[in-house]
Amino acid sequence: MNAAATRERGKGAAPNVRISIRSVGMDKPRAWLAAGFEDFRQAMSVSLAYGMFWVGLSVAVTAGAFTLGLWHWLLPLVAGFMFIGPLVAVGSYGISRALEAGRAPNLGDAFGAWKGHAGQLAMMGVMMMIFFLAWIRLATLLFALFFGFEAPSPETLYASLLTTTDGLMMLVVGTAIGSVLAFGAFTISVVAIPTLMDQDLTFMEGIEASIRSVSKNFRPMLLWAVILTGCVLVGVMTFYIGLALILPVLGHASWHAYEDLVRIEPLEELHS
Repeated sequence: MNAAATRERGKGAAPNVRISIRSVGMDKPRAWLAAGFEDFRQAMSVSLAYGMFWVGLSVAVTAGAFTLGLWHWLLPLVAGFMFIGPLVAVGSYGISRALEAGRAPNLGDAFGAWKGHAGQLAMMGVMMMIFFLAWIRLATLLFALFFGFEAPSPETLYASLLTTTDGLMMLVVGTAIGSVLAFGAFTISVVAIPTLMDQDLTFMEGIEASIRSVSKNFRPMLLWAVILTGCVLVGVMTFYIGLALILPVLGHASWHAYEDLVRIEPLEELHS
């Protein structure tokens, strides 16, 4: 293990630990998905209930946007889900951890998974919200640049996106900017959030572990980012229904990704 991987903690804090990052191959994303499906199969009722909760919330937000006349916000909001997805997955991490402990998971494991390290997870939530708000702001500016400040009708807007030069240009530019922001959010959070849920670490240590994981395994992690994005898009295209399965499976898979990538050892054990 590299000495540079050692992180010293302040006096009176949790024991000093060494955080090391493993190298993984291009076959690992598929293995993580397989492990995620297996966890879903073993805890189907709880996982499905957790997924349905987020489906219901997504439907409620969509209905609310149309009711309030804010339907033109739906596209950036749906795209912005990629920034908060890692936080949504916390419940799935709790279910997977219960399975590994040999327990039958329940909804308490899903909805109470954040309680042990609420403060540090909340700080990660703030970081992800910064990315989300930056995306919303940029999406607003792009919309004004290509369509002006008056929102057209839903039929006109969504038809224009695919049939006019301005609409296609906005999609291209928005996708490019969103992809950069989304990959940045992915880089700081992909293993940070499961690490913080599982270990007594600060959110900055979690972010560092996540950045190092992506840096050390760039190609497999880029593939994993593409898989996550593609699966979520499929779920959204099924009018959210597919997310009831996709969200928990991806959450379980991300837990196994964390376990494969991150190794945390107390220094006391290393020196004994």
